[in-house]
Amino acid sequence: MVTKIAATISAVSLLAILACTQHKVEVAPVKVEPIHITIDVNVKVDKALDDFFDEIDAEEEKIEQQATQ
Repeated sequence: MVTKIAATISAVSLLAILACTQHKVEVAPVKVEPIHITIDVNVKVDKALDDFFDEIDAEEEKIEQQATQ
């Protein structure tokens, strides 16, 4: 009987101690910064230049053919 009372008192005191504790969680603010993105467009520029110079080369060939005739 004494052990039951001691166990009950121990359990009640343990629950009282656990019920009195407080937990505090703080959330730090999230810092959002801008993202810098660099895109390499050399392929498009290179193709555009090739097309441009191909047209010039074609016109040059026409002029050379007309001059030799």
